[in-house]
Amino acid sequence: MGCSSCGSDGGCGSGGCGSSSGGGCSKSGSCSSYKLNVYDWLSDIELPHGQVIFDCVEVRFKNSRKEFFRNVNNLSLNVGDVIAVETTSGHDIGTITMTGELVKKQMRKNKVAFDSPEIKKIYRLAKKSDIDKWIEAQKMEVGTMYKARTIAIEQGLDMKISDVEYQGDKTKAIFYYTAEARVDFRELIKRLADEFKVRIEMKQIGVRQEASRLGGIGSCGRELCCSTWLTDFRSVSTSAARYQQLSLNPQKLAGQCGKLKCCLNYELDAYTDALKIFPDTNINLETEKGTAFYRKMDIFKQMMWYSYKHEALQFIEIKVERVNEIIALNKKGQKPVDLVEFVEPVKKEFVEPSYANVDGQDSLTRFDNQNKKKKNNNNRNRNKKNFHKKNEAGKQ
Repeated sequence: MGCSSCGSDGGCGSGGCGSSSGGGCSKSGSCSSYKLNVYDWLSDIELPHGQVIFDCVEVRFKNSRKEFFRNVNNLSLNVGDVIAVETTSGHDIGTITMTGELVKKQMRKNKVAFDSPEIKKIYRLAKKSDIDKWIEAQKMEVGTMYKARTIAIEQGLDMKISDVEYQGDKTKAIFYYTAEARVDFRELIKRLADEFKVRIEMKQIGVRQEASRLGGIGSCGRELCCSTWLTDFRSVSTSAARYQQLSLNPQKLAGQCGKLKCCLNYELDAYTDALKIFPDTNINLETEKGTAFYRKMDIFKQMMWYSYKHEALQFIEIKVERVNEIIALNKKGQKPVDLVEFVEPVKKEFVEPSYANVDGQDSLTRFDNQNKKKKNNNNRNRNKKNFHKKNEAGKQ
């Protein structure tokens, strides 16, 4: 049914994962990409004596949609098994992504009560007929999405249908859409129900959730974080770019969703901690030579550059500790003679070259010299041939 090692739908992709434990996947190679996978670090830890295995499991459906279901029939379930689960009408087909005690932590994280009556039950392991119908439903999704977009345009609705997900028994379809304002889609639901002969559910999502569902490659060259591991979409402001001294270029700071990149928050705490020792950049340094104003800084080298007002083109590099000393002196009414006194000399170590350029290999004109040598050699050979010919003619 599925791969107990990687948990991919219906077994691994063309390559497989090469896992022989659990009898899930016998193919060699690498697993197909799997969204929002969670490593079960409690799988090798035995339960205390007498404790029963937690009866809920986490099930993944299309893309990143995950829900919790209760194993009321005490079925032997493993990660990667394809199962039939209860829904409000009919049944759905999904893949188990997590079992055991780690499911409790995930339910606490998602604020789902263990004894909640809303947790639906697992019917059975999926049969071949269930999987065949499930695969047929998946093949219908792209065509349904394009047809639904056409119907929405005909009705003049300002919305974008970004994805369609069929229920495993093909009796219901969820249409995911994005819209900037409220949309009255009552007539649209009637048209879609008449067109596809299924129950229709419309679900609005944000542009970040849309990027998460569709996936893609980011500017870093890797898969989007939101489609692989990121689940909470925190707000990102332009101040995060300012703290990291990035140019406020919307084309570079925006992700595929059109919003500011989530990765701007990843290193923000490190930058804010490093900036705590830096003084206010609006404070000028007073010296007997003149007033110096701030030009730029290097956060992790803890360096700042200042210039005198009458020598604006000259940059003076000073460590942050020395800048704080000058500011403390200015507050006491004292002025140092010159900022150059606070510049620490840079020690340049002589590095002996590891080789000697005896053949002129690094010379830009080395090919010209080679051409001259070839021409001289050719001229000598010609002169020798002419000399020999003249000698032979004179002897005759």
